Amino acid sequence: MSTPFTFWYLVLLLATTALQHLLGETVSARLLELASTDAHNLWHRAVMSLVSSALWLGDDGSLVYVIIFTFAVAPLERRIGAGWTCAVFASGHVLATLATELPVMWALAEGLLPATDSRWLDIGVSYGFFATAGALVPVLARRFRLWTVPAIEAGIVVIYLINGPGTLGGIVTFAGHLIALHIGMLGWWRWLLRRGVTGTLPAPAGPGDRARPLAGSAAR
Repeated sequence: MSTPFTFWYLVLLLATTALQHLLGETVSARLLELASTDAHNLWHRAVMSLVSSALWLGDDGSLVYVIIFTFAVAPLERRIGAGWTCAVFASGHVLATLATELPVMWALAEGLLPATDSRWLDIGVSYGFFATAGALVPVLARRFRLWTVPAIEAGIVVIYLINGPGTLGGIVTFAGHLIALHIGMLGWWRWLLRRGVTGTLPAPAGPGDRARPLAGSAAR
């Protein structure tokens, strides 16, 4: 299996999604509340919430995640291996969460936000996904990098406009998506360059093009 991280993570997410349906709304809501990386949970059980929040999907978009993992996470894993793909994913998930929630915790401590803002549902894999999508940018053929970044950023704006623009949760998630994207793209760029995998993911060959080998690929 060339992409064990992608495969088994999808299996895990599908399993937890099925578990939510089996347990019912009341029990599922409580489990998600405990897993949320909101200010309250980060203050009282930071490690547990950071890990468990990445094990659940907040809605029924399972098919969507199958598609985005297939086209973003799997190609990166083929080039840098499962362990490093997991590291990229985790860096986005953890660092973007802390970068967005620590200011909220500070504002709560200073009385700038109401206590109710310490508890809101913050779960899912989107920060990790955007970090891997960002790390995939340097791997793309050079002529596709310039439009790929604006396209991803435009997608982040669309997600924000669809899901609660102006709310604290919407703003925090919007910022987290942007931070995670740039953690993956800028934070891992030099490492990817040293690995020799930058520019190794070409576009599909057109009618008059000849397919080119993935020279320098570091897949394991």
